[in-house]
Amino acid sequence: MNTIGKILTLTTFGESHGPAMGGVLDGMPAGVDIDLDALQRFVDRRRTGQTAGSSTRDEQDRVEVLSGIWLGKTLGTPIGFIVRNTDARSADYDDIARCYRPNHADFTWEKKYGLRDPRGGGRASARETVARVVAGGIAIQALNALGITVTSQITQVGQCRDAKSCVSQLEDELQRAMADGDTLGGIIECTVKGAPVGLGEPLFGKLHAQLAAAMMSIPSAHGFEYGDGFEMATKRGSEVMDLFERRADGSIGTRSNHSGGIQGGISNGEDIVMRIAFKPVPTLMREVPTVDREGNPVTLQPRGRHDVCVVPRAVPIVEAMAALVILDNYLIKKTNVL
Repeated sequence: MNTIGKILTLTTFGESHGPAMGGVLDGMPAGVDIDLDALQRFVDRRRTGQTAGSSTRDEQDRVEVLSGIWLGKTLGTPIGFIVRNTDARSADYDDIARCYRPNHADFTWEKKYGLRDPRGGGRASARETVARVVAGGIAIQALNALGITVTSQITQVGQCRDAKSCVSQLEDELQRAMADGDTLGGIIECTVKGAPVGLGEPLFGKLHAQLAAAMMSIPSAHGFEYGDGFEMATKRGSEVMDLFERRADGSIGTRSNHSGGIQGGISNGEDIVMRIAFKPVPTLMREVPTVDREGNPVTLQPRGRHDVCVVPRAVPIVEAMAALVILDNYLIKKTNVL
């Protein structure tokens, strides 16, 4: 399950401490303008060192496009790319190879496959998401040419639930968690503007289901909602009804957007709004009890370079996954109508 998409597909490869991460983005139409400098700037948003508590692993994340783009335009052929790993320290994980870290994929992967790559979590590491951001950055440029934009903002970090306050209090929250050797979770809100009516496929290809699957595939993602989400369960139908109206330009739209831009699993032309909750990072910078392969109790010592909170670096990952799903569905829609 290393591939996402139907027409626009992304297959990623690589392990956290292998030579490189990479991907193949296939199905991109020919002739799309791609600014590689803008793509690199988008990928840079995921890099470490931009907030307090960020991992000290210093990867430059330079994108190397191997195929599919020539003279700034897509060729309609598979776009192959790699991002080399240059700052891995595998020795940090020698002890982890013999035991299971709580809330990590160590136990489940080893039981499923009979072995695992303990170096930085191997394929289960969030390092894999750099390939998603490269592909999503390309998809975002294609969407922008169609008048569709994808943006995100942090709306919660730890106990801070006010979007504006979260930005100003983020550093303080992270510093306090660091001092305790602890970690934080949070919420990212993503908005897609300009999406046309008709994206999404009934019954098992509903747009919100595809977006949920894409977002929940991001490491540390633990919750997804769109529109009013779980809050809608506390309301009456009359309170969340998106009434239709004819607008000044003659188009039909809704007066409100409780549905989050999706009705019946298909986009309705309004802003597509979703929120993704991320759990606290499971690696703590303090001793943690666990067991080894034989079930013997052991104590994990704090080692390695880890984020205190993934949320700041997850913002471009969320945008990338949204862009891949939206562009794929745009291409699917084009095949449904002669």
